Amino acid sequence: MFLKAVFPGKYIQGEGALSELPQLISLLGRKGLILASPSGMEKILPQYTKAWKENPILTDRFNGECCEKELGRLTKLVSREKVDVIIGMGGGKTIDTAKITADRIGIPVIVVPTIASTDAPCSGCAVIYSDGGVFQSVAYQKLNPQVVLVDTHIIAHAPSRFLVAGMGDALSTWFEGRSCKNTQSRNECGGLGTLTAVHIARLCYDTLLAYGVAAKIACEKQLVTPALDHIIEANILLSGIGFESSGLASAHSIHNGLTALDETHAFYHGEKVAFGALSGLFLTDASPKEIDEVYGFCEKVGLPTTLADIGIKNPERNRMKKVAEKACAPTEGIHHEAGVITPEKVLSAMLMADSYGKSRAT
Repeated sequence: MFLKAVFPGKYIQGEGALSELPQLISLLGRKGLILASPSGMEKILPQYTKAWKENPILTDRFNGECCEKELGRLTKLVSREKVDVIIGMGGGKTIDTAKITADRIGIPVIVVPTIASTDAPCSGCAVIYSDGGVFQSVAYQKLNPQVVLVDTHIIAHAPSRFLVAGMGDALSTWFEGRSCKNTQSRNECGGLGTLTAVHIARLCYDTLLAYGVAAKIACEKQLVTPALDHIIEANILLSGIGFESSGLASAHSIHNGLTALDETHAFYHGEKVAFGALSGLFLTDASPKEIDEVYGFCEKVGLPTTLADIGIKNPERNRMKKVAEKACAPTEGIHHEAGVITPEKVLSAMLMADSYGKSRAT
């Protein structure tokens, strides 16, 4: 395998950055369509439509799930309206729907995250779910988004739980990237991780530890501060480049397994990934010092440290075995960890992570 790394074409972050959208569309095409989350349609776009009236942008409401039904609906709309640039405005599933649709049709995509809850905006891959929200597959795009446009004012005014969930997603970046480096496993762009990617993954983790607590406080007060800027960059850019160009391992596979239980569907991607990262520490025999450091961070910012924190009040062994089996599907990144990974090992790691989290809370 060759060393491979991928990046978005442009990354723009700052207060009021969304004002640049019409100019960016004109660089890539002639007619844009914004696929916006319900909150984007109701709270964000009305502030800009007057300013954009000379160059109006077609808008459409996202229906809530990145599934084949929604992808088909959007594809028909883009074809009917002769759109040549798609803009995904919202959270991870809105963004993924825009990315997959643009890739299938062969037109550029601009990503405008309204929350910093996942590392989806910069990546060239996306997750497809069933109509009911169960993980089905990962879709890889030919190219990463042409533009990622991050308005920090918008993110600062979103509930802080989204930012914290993004920290949970970002938390896994270093540990999964480190595992792929140690086992020389394939990253998400089909090659080996570069030095750049591995160092970005480590920078992501260090940034979380340094600024996570202050950024959460700033977001709760709707303040754009340097700490919030740093965590937005970590959640979106550092984690996005880091996971894709370093690789995935146990944390995201355990997340995928957890989606098999209905009670986890009310929790965000990053919240479940955070518990997957904690489980991965026990699966990979991390040092006690590192385990305590990661648990301490999760406790300070409010990330899950027990199964109850992600809705699983009674982790009955047979039900949790289904999670472990789904996490160990042949195509899952969990097999990038060292040694032979089995559902029994994963089950033990999850139950240990849960028990350790409970022991720290007493």
